[in-house]
Amino acid sequence: MRKKLIAANWKMHLVPGEARALVSALIADLGRETFTDREVLVAPAAILIPEVKDALRGSSIILGAQNMFYEEKGAFTGEISPTMLLAYDVYHVIVGHSERRHIFGESDELIGRKVRAAIDHKMTPIVCVGETQQEHDSGRALEVVLRQMEGALGSLTDDEAGGIVMAYEPVWAIGTGRTATPEQAESMQGAIRGAFNERFGRAAAQIVRILYGGSVNADNVDSLLSKPDIDGALVGTASLGADSFARIVRARAAK
Repeated sequence: MRKKLIAANWKMHLVPGEARALVSALIADLGRETFTDREVLVAPAAILIPEVKDALRGSSIILGAQNMFYEEKGAFTGEISPTMLLAYDVYHVIVGHSERRHIFGESDELIGRKVRAAIDHKMTPIVCVGETQQEHDSGRALEVVLRQMEGALGSLTDDEAGGIVMAYEPVWAIGTGRTATPEQAESMQGAIRGAFNERFGRAAAQIVRILYGGSVNADNVDSLLSKPDIDGALVGTASLGADSFARIVRARAAK
């Protein structure tokens, strides 16, 4: 059985004291619970990584990053390199989030280079794909998602592909309060797994984890995780409260 991953994307929120308080409250809420069927990850803004790393000391919660450039060093003002993240024991990085694509203009080719860099540095990329409202309404959702997948994963071998994490995040559901129905999400995530099977083989398709993201909250997470192809959640706003995120972490999953 694939181990679930519940990942918090804090986006551009919190200052160091707030981040530390959130981590402390989350650890206190979860207490000494041991989850054998899931992992929990938080991805703070890059400037908060040292503070959060310290606050997580002794916890099983994984520290991740929201973004990464593909070069190790150089004249790339404002960017964060793989080696910088690794210096803080960050081995998971979100790549290709829709906000990076649509606000900052990241192309499929650029995202593919970031994925390649993560793999080359023994990191786990959480690769985001998803369609806009217009693409969804015009019936092009699957076409868009498969194009994004090919751009992001085109350089990977079958063995490498099985070790990544995918996240299906329909753009029309991110930060809008709307969410795909469990049936809509399961249909797309099943299609993503099918595309994995064709591109990378059955073994990779069986082990790759595919998360759902897009206004995930304490009220809808159980129904989403009840679907067999939804292997966890990428959580935005609801991860900024310890109570709501702890509830999501404890969500019931498909047997």
